[in-house]
Amino acid sequence: MTFLRKIMPLTVAATGLTSVAQAQEAMSFDQQVNEVFAAVTGPFVSFIFAPIPGTGFPWIVMWLVIAASVFTIYFGFVQFRFFAHSIGLVKGDYSDPNDAGEVSHFQALATALSGTVGLGNIAGVAVAVGIGGPGATFWMILAGLLGMASKFTECTLGVKYRNEYEDGTVSGGPMYYISKGFAELGLPGGKILAVLFSIFCILGAFGGGNMFQANQAHAQIAGIVGDYPGWITGIVFAAVVFAVIVGGIKSIANVTEKVVPFMGILYVGAALVILLVNYDMIGWAFGQIFAGAFTGLGVAGGFVGALIQGFKRAAFSNEAGVGSAAIAHSAVRTKEPITEGFVSLLEPLIDTVVICTMTALVITISQQLIVDPATGLYQLNEAGTAIATVGDVSGVALTSAAFGSSISWFPYVLAVAVVLFAFSTMISWSYYGLKSWTYLFGEGKNTELSFKILFCVFIVIGAAASLGPVIDFSDAAIFAMAVVNIFALYFLMKVVKKELISYSARLEAGEIRKFKH
Repeated sequence: MTFLRKIMPLTVAATGLTSVAQAQEAMSFDQQVNEVFAAVTGPFVSFIFAPIPGTGFPWIVMWLVIAASVFTIYFGFVQFRFFAHSIGLVKGDYSDPNDAGEVSHFQALATALSGTVGLGNIAGVAVAVGIGGPGATFWMILAGLLGMASKFTECTLGVKYRNEYEDGTVSGGPMYYISKGFAELGLPGGKILAVLFSIFCILGAFGGGNMFQANQAHAQIAGIVGDYPGWITGIVFAAVVFAVIVGGIKSIANVTEKVVPFMGILYVGAALVILLVNYDMIGWAFGQIFAGAFTGLGVAGGFVGALIQGFKRAAFSNEAGVGSAAIAHSAVRTKEPITEGFVSLLEPLIDTVVICTMTALVITISQQLIVDPATGLYQLNEAGTAIATVGDVSGVALTSAAFGSSISWFPYVLAVAVVLFAFSTMISWSYYGLKSWTYLFGEGKNTELSFKILFCVFIVIGAAASLGPVIDFSDAAIFAMAVVNIFALYFLMKVVKKELISYSARLEAGEIRKFKH
């Protein structure tokens, strides 16, 4: 979902969604806000996305990848050992309807997925393959597999330290497990870190989880029906989103459990059709992916460039380690915190390993990437445009062209997918922001309603304006969440280890029983 703010102007330009006249009209207000906001927030944004000296690798990506590797080793490759059990939990085999919580394992998974499966799977992968070549896909898959352990760790803690209220509602997430977990272990600074995380989460929810989604949804709709004021799209989206989020997590989960499978099947189904049509090239495409992973195959940056783009795409897509998903998973009905950790590890698998890989394969096969001997970089053999540099054919436009080469009407399907992705992301991030809001300002219907109204106002603003630095700042805030969250996870992972050892022993002894539904 995230980091695509950087390519939004390119996507709009590539698809011709904003006329010059409209851009000039919006320039006065947008540019004034941009200049003031950029001057204030620029240093923070630059710090979060700064590359490691001597490389093009953002340090925040390395922070996420190292943590995922540590958790994978520390928990004995839990994502592989308990994969089958995770599927059983999602199916409801071990779900007791009398347990505390508000949603099922499947609904919690769908809600969290709706916050991560989105434009990053469509446009972000195109940029990663364009810059890093097909080999970036290999590193993207590896980072996705490692990220499963990060999700397992944070979501187990989310359930273990959640607040359960008399009316049956719950509140959980990093702000709760950081403050309560640190206090339990006698560590200082838990409250401060929890408040800091909550602030970053609210900022991220308003920008990346809201305004950017509304803006891109309007751009896709306008590209089909013609230019019209963005505030109209904003008001429609705000009304629909409010109708869903006003009912709380149960209402959100009821929608996401239907929307997420539908949009996933729609997108993956279209990808499978193209792969079947070009079945004779699948082996070649995987050969390009594996060869490019270690040689770069002429792509700028070579092996290092492919690695950087792959790891970056995975980190920005599945948000493993950011802590956002732990908020949604905390609402699950269970008395065993570790079970939701098992369920959550499926997220990076679905988001990155399956959906992102599908996109990469379609782009690699449909565009039949070849190396330009003059530059040594990949180019599109049809359009003759080098995608090793982000140009007119990139992001959503590149993915649309790749699908459209085999399915002429797919750009319309893509537009529907983008709108659904944007909608589902907004309702999920509204819940993340809400729980951070109530952590800071207290529980209560009035507190919740004030946030929900404010959130919907920002939908209209996001659809009507292109406030680049505002979105960049919220993007940086989302990854600042990861700085706080992962720092805390290193101290709290021993708590998860105890839960894992206890549950594993009882599961092997047959003490964890299945329920008939």
